[in-house]
Amino acid sequence: MIKVSFASSTRLVRLLSLGVAMSAGLMLMGLTPAEAAKTTLNLGMAVEPTGLDPTIAAPVAIGQVTWQNVFEGLVAIDESGKVIPQLAKSWEISPDGLTYTFKLQTGVKFHDGEAFDSAAAKFALDRARGADSVNPQKRFFSTIASIDTPDAETLVLHLSSPAGSLLYWLGWPSSVMVGPKSAANDKMTPVGTGPFKFSTWAKGDHVDLVKNPDYWNKDVQVKLDKVTFRFIADPQAEAAALRAGDVDAFPEFGAPELMSSFDGDARLTTKVGNTELKVVAGMNNTRKPFNDKRVRQALMMALDRKTIIDGAWSSLGTPIGSHYTPNDPGYVDMTGTLPFDPAKAKALLAEAGYPNGFTFTIKTPQMPYAPRSAQVMQAMFADIGVTMNIEPTEFPAKWVQDVFTGRDYDMTIVAHAEPLDIDIYSRDNYYFNYKVPAFNDLMKKIQETSDPAEQNKLYGEAQKILAEDVPALYLFVMPKLGVWDKKLKGLWENEPIPSNVLTNVSWEE
Repeated sequence: MIKVSFASSTRLVRLLSLGVAMSAGLMLMGLTPAEAAKTTLNLGMAVEPTGLDPTIAAPVAIGQVTWQNVFEGLVAIDESGKVIPQLAKSWEISPDGLTYTFKLQTGVKFHDGEAFDSAAAKFALDRARGADSVNPQKRFFSTIASIDTPDAETLVLHLSSPAGSLLYWLGWPSSVMVGPKSAANDKMTPVGTGPFKFSTWAKGDHVDLVKNPDYWNKDVQVKLDKVTFRFIADPQAEAAALRAGDVDAFPEFGAPELMSSFDGDARLTTKVGNTELKVVAGMNNTRKPFNDKRVRQALMMALDRKTIIDGAWSSLGTPIGSHYTPNDPGYVDMTGTLPFDPAKAKALLAEAGYPNGFTFTIKTPQMPYAPRSAQVMQAMFADIGVTMNIEPTEFPAKWVQDVFTGRDYDMTIVAHAEPLDIDIYSRDNYYFNYKVPAFNDLMKKIQETSDPAEQNKLYGEAQKILAEDVPALYLFVMPKLGVWDKKLKGLWENEPIPSNVLTNVSWEE
């Protein structure tokens, strides 16, 4: 016999009553205790970020952990690519396009308790545009001549010249608001205003975020209490982790050839969405023979984009004829400008002085799409008498040193992830070494107008120039391949910005 004192028996009755009440409450909602919705998420990523502050480094993996989760901007970009209010609740633009007046949200605090106000916003923008700035998109802020803060809720930007894309740029990961007291340490311990707070980073394995109980936006009901970003580089290991339930989702699954293997899976679903990842084979436009437009055009006509997509990415991709995606405003299909035609390609090479072809080297990063694409291209170039040697090049360090910074290369291949980055062909010292005044003038005119229709027209003209000049071989847009638990709701299926936005993610109850 087990003896229980009166006091302990009373506590036992209370605990049993509480358990019954909780169970009854769950049953009233149609749930048993075991069926209550989960509040944790294990999310897989192929690349571990080098740091956690997107305002000081470019790799997209940084924003994929922290953008819209830890850090927020004056404005945000939603899943459709639209600019929406965030820490700025409204704004006005002067008729001449030179003054932007933002009204800020009130009562917002950084995760460490520091207030977010116009002074903090000014600090973040001054840090991004200052002489010592290492912001990867410092050019976004180059037209800001001065910043006024007439009161805590008002931020005024005075521009030296119109910048028609400024609002869009302010929604990027590189434009998020950082705290004056915490910014210096954001690389390792990020502090933002977002719905999640940084918890831990186990290098080489995972990053943990936890729900911010004091999140300022009371219109948002954050359902997840904890999110773990797990880093798994090998595609086979990614698939195994999904099947074992070690990760609940891989929003950017790295093995297109394995997508069909999830068909019929009782627990997992697959999603094919759109991205801004433009796979292009850039050429050094100042190095022979690539300084001759006819050679570049011949190489473009030697390539069958569909076959490249089939071989490199299991037929999952969209052909492009310029540095622009079908998601972008003012998109024009330029794939018919220099269509696949090996006979015409050989004739054009002969006209350029290379009747017997030539030999060159392509430097390929280790990401799967690059060597796979290069191998298909190599065979196609051989058909017109051109020999392409493939040189594997470690990314990012070696590739950045040789290609991006040193510009010591013939050809390379890389997926450009930045949205609406067609202007890279007008940037000084960019790795293509492409300098065409007419194109530069178009980029300038786009910023001088805030009229979307006029901007779209100019974007169309810019696409035409690139399609005909071919400073890079335009191949395809990579899709967003997602694999996740069927009960998981709210992950973005499309990707206008490389991201893993968790604000509205929840488990089905």
